[in-house]
Amino acid sequence: MIMLVRSCRSLRGVCPVIFSLLAVLAVLVTPLLAAVPVSADWGADIRLTSAAGNSYDPSVAASGNNVHVAWEDSRDGNPEIYYKRSTNGGTTWGADTRLTSAAASSEKTSVAVSDGQVHVAWQDNRDGNEEIYYKRSTDGGTTWGADTRLTNAAAESVDPSVAATDSQVHVAWSDYRDGNGEIYYKRSTDGGATWGADTRLTNNASVSANPSVAVSGNTVHIAWLDNRDCSFEAYYKRSTDGGATWGADTRLDNDAADSRNPVLAASGNNVHIAWFDHRDGNWEIYYRRSTDAGVAWDGGTRLTSAAGDSWNASIAISGNHVHVAWEDSRDDPGREIYYKRSADGGTTWGADTRLTNAAGNTWFPSAAVSGNTVHVAWMDFRDGNWEIYYKRDTAPAP
Repeated sequence: MIMLVRSCRSLRGVCPVIFSLLAVLAVLVTPLLAAVPVSADWGADIRLTSAAGNSYDPSVAASGNNVHVAWEDSRDGNPEIYYKRSTNGGTTWGADTRLTSAAASSEKTSVAVSDGQVHVAWQDNRDGNEEIYYKRSTDGGTTWGADTRLTNAAAESVDPSVAATDSQVHVAWSDYRDGNGEIYYKRSTDGGATWGADTRLTNNASVSANPSVAVSGNTVHIAWLDNRDCSFEAYYKRSTDGGATWGADTRLDNDAADSRNPVLAASGNNVHIAWFDHRDGNWEIYYRRSTDAGVAWDGGTRLTSAAGDSWNASIAISGNHVHVAWEDSRDDPGREIYYKRSADGGTTWGADTRLTNAAGNTWFPSAAVSGNTVHVAWMDFRDGNWEIYYKRDTAPAP
């Protein structure tokens, strides 16, 4: 538009009407251009749910052209777990599939995919207290097996995280059977058909909560939130034998302020963790990496520096490309989803990219990557109730 206006300056005496029209268009279009997300690689927002109830907390996983999203949904009068998939890389989507049908609440879902099998874990209070449940699809999400109860303790088991590779499935959660929150874990070595015993991973007098599990080969990585140091900090531990035995706890965050919600991604010997941290007087996204499968960690990188708060990061990795999405209040009122990436394994990072520009709040992004396509799902209030939205970037490499 600017180039058109400049080229028409010499015609003012002969085409004042054209010049006036261009000037008006420039005024109208400029604010619209300012609202467009920074990256031209990202497609449009896609609304995945349209039910009368609220849809919350999506979890996304991807493999090849198949993209899987699970979430919590209240359309049936109480929260149930729903699922849908795309078989063409996120271009079009199938119907909503209800995965749970209990008379109680089913919440906090986590989804993983490996070798065409889709694994979903969630917390469920059908048994009178919160327990961890699981189900799987062995045909890429077309049909689903029965619900499997993974925990059977007298106290609450909450906030599951699931990861899978080949026939190994790993689930971690926060458990209160010991009188305070501890991190527990269990695994399946036959694709979710049978499960081993519960394994207690933390043992201290403080609260350990919000685990995130990732797996690469035979190495299983778990990060969680822990207040043994008088403030909540990010901790980590690993197993190098597929979850049979575990190493020591490692504190990854060493400032006096609180940290929240660590999330992990792993590929080969590279392990990446992101969380949000209050050391700067407001909440910002921080990041660390290990290049030797979790033995040693770099000094950390602050990923956000805006005036608002940044919360609830999600992290995904493909090769040397690391992708982080989060919710951000810099555009207040309301929160929007932001994203940034590293093309060199986390050494350097590109600029922040605003992914949403809706009138309502956008919360809790979940990111996944398959090949060159990055997938992000989130919960969105632009329609007057919470719905699940999605968008993708089909060319993330710089």
